[in-house]
Amino acid sequence: MVADNYRSIRKQVDETALKCGRQPEEITLIAVSKTKPLEDIEELIQIGVKDFGENKVQELCDKYERVSAPVRFHQIGHLQTNKVKYVVDKASLIHSVDSLKLAKELQKEAAKRQIISEILIEVNVAEEATKFGLHTEEVLPFVQEIAKFANIHVNGLMTIAPFVENPEENRKYFRTLKQLSLDIISKNIDNINMNVLSMGMTNDYKVAIEEGATMVRVGTAIFGARNYTI
Repeated sequence: MVADNYRSIRKQVDETALKCGRQPEEITLIAVSKTKPLEDIEELIQIGVKDFGENKVQELCDKYERVSAPVRFHQIGHLQTNKVKYVVDKASLIHSVDSLKLAKELQKEAAKRQIISEILIEVNVAEEATKFGLHTEEVLPFVQEIAKFANIHVNGLMTIAPFVENPEENRKYFRTLKQLSLDIISKNIDNINMNVLSMGMTNDYKVAIEEGATMVRVGTAIFGARNYTI
């Protein structure tokens, strides 16, 4: 069932891309497996899925150790500095870097392991009080500061748009993030790429793709509703 759900969403991702003049392979579909059992991940591995999203460091590390084949785990939830040492060498991409303190910790732990930590900057485009992320106007100065860190590589931007009934309401936020990425590109900052725009979830990923998303994070439509009591 999970595999069928994934195939259905992938088909819709591809169709949406083609409708707006993009190539399907430009868009990575991240199966957000948070709170879901390893068996669900294994079912998707059988059909060739490689990208999985986790919110909690402990859960990511546990699944990383137990999974039957190499996959790319994305740390998409808020990352506390005291958890960096556990995840820095396991997450293929950290989507939620939102402070200088966190960036410094990532730099320190990545340098210890002689690796490059691949990251995205989290932007709270809608400026929701309940969400993490930098405000739009804070991003460029932040990027210029952390560009100096030798063991961090900025790949692009991430946002979590508001949960809305009508996904069209989020179009403006996705468009703003895309424009912000173009503004940063125009500065030609060393060690900074804007190849990745991680935006769009189960409710609004089609609109996000239309506005330039290169990664969409889909959980509920693939795995079903979450059980947060476990």
